[in-house]
Amino acid sequence: MLGAWERQARAISGVSQIRKARETDGVFMFGDSIGVQDGPSLARQLSSHGIKVAVHNWAGRPVTPAVDALDTWAQDYGLPHRILMSVGSNDIFTPPAVAAQVERTMQIVGEDRTVFWVNIQAARTGHGPAVQVSDQRNSAWINLQLAEAQRRHANLRIIHWAEHLAAKPNRLANYLRDGLHPSIPLGQNARNALIVDALKSG
Repeated sequence: MLGAWERQARAISGVSQIRKARETDGVFMFGDSIGVQDGPSLARQLSSHGIKVAVHNWAGRPVTPAVDALDTWAQDYGLPHRILMSVGSNDIFTPPAVAAQVERTMQIVGEDRTVFWVNIQAARTGHGPAVQVSDQRNSAWINLQLAEAQRRHANLRIIHWAEHLAAKPNRLANYLRDGLHPSIPLGQNARNALIVDALKSG
């Protein structure tokens, strides 16, 4: 396990930003450490397209508490039509937990909004080959659960980060700095570009 995520770094928008994103039908983002790292750059890119974003990013956080945060914001503020879920990497230790939380997300959001979910790639290079193989197997398991959920929900769109990394041999090494977190600027720019393109079309 990664330890107590509650003590790790976080970036959470204030009430005024949350309401601004909601009132302008922008984007609510719920993420983990990748969101903490890449969120500011992503927000700047979205702003350049006239899209306001409010974030609830917390390093080390698995899917379940991220969905808890989504539920709280839905009740406290209402939701815009686009929800970005950038979580799942911290669930490689307990992959079976993800499917139920994806379903819960879709229930909270409802059928009239779109959930954009970035799938995952984890094979932590700071650990030995056995851990990396396990990480990769569990990443694929999580991504399969997302793909299966997409078949059930027309308003769930997967942002295919894992497939993008696998498309060319050098991308894993160049776009990830530790087998998990995007490198800066190459990986961050590549991942954020996929997200921006998806959100603009949705």
